[in-house]
Amino acid sequence: MSIYTTLTELGITLPPVAVPAAAYVPFVQTGNLVFLSGHIAKKDGKPWVGQLGKTMGTEEGQAAARAVAVDLMGTLHAAVGDLNRVTRIVKLMSLVNSTGEFTEQHLVTNGASELIGKVFGDKGAHARSAFGVAQIPLGACVEIELIAELG
Repeated sequence: MSIYTTLTELGITLPPVAVPAAAYVPFVQTGNLVFLSGHIAKKDGKPWVGQLGKTMGTEEGQAAARAVAVDLMGTLHAAVGDLNRVTRIVKLMSLVNSTGEFTEQHLVTNGASELIGKVFGDKGAHARSAFGVAQIPLGACVEIELIAELG
């Protein structure tokens, strides 16, 4: 099944590539790997601000991570032209803006991982890291980067 059919069934419209907020590019391809720069969570087009364990709970964090995954797929589409060329989502790295006491960064990041799995099927099974950090640019609650392999 086409990745785009799956996205349509899930009610997902891919956004355009976001303009970088600093001195970097949104993606780089080397060989058959595409590296996507970190994408922060956005809500209504603005940074989704919050800190897990203080102003947000795990469930809202998962929704934010899912929103990041949608943005990442939009950038990946722009990078490769056709998401059906993706043979594997290799890795996600997730930064979760959280208090020192919050220990569910892995569960927050599941919001992105689970959506990637639904969209890409077996090709979406990926390695992952999830870290708690003291702050993320613009006060965003979650930032995620992605590495994909192309066929």
